[in-house]
Amino acid sequence: MANEVSFAGRHLLLELWDAQCLDELPVVDKALRDAVEACGATLLTLKLHTFSDTGGISGVAIVAESHISIHTWPEWGYAALDVFLCGTCDPNDTVPVFKDAFKPGRMQMMESRRGMR
Repeated sequence: MANEVSFAGRHLLLELWDAQCLDELPVVDKALRDAVEACGATLLTLKLHTFSDTGGISGVAIVAESHISIHTWPEWGYAALDVFLCGTCDPNDTVPVFKDAFKPGRMQMMESRRGMR
């Protein structure tokens, strides 16, 4: 079919403002694991790092279908999340998990299709 669009994966960028628990390692760990499960991805490894000066956390869940990452600024109540998935996994399935875990007052989402041809 000449009009068929194909792409490598869907990339969702989430910005959470006025969010909670952004400096709580167990909450961030559980949110990433729950997000992987919610979208049906296959977790390969998960790595988190806490910054001692701000309490911020950066982390990534490497999944067979690509990755889910988070960077938090608890002093601003802000978190930036990056959900890039290929195959049948839908990155939008992770949104309720992050809303529930961090209870943002405001959220912005941007989605793009990567590798379109």
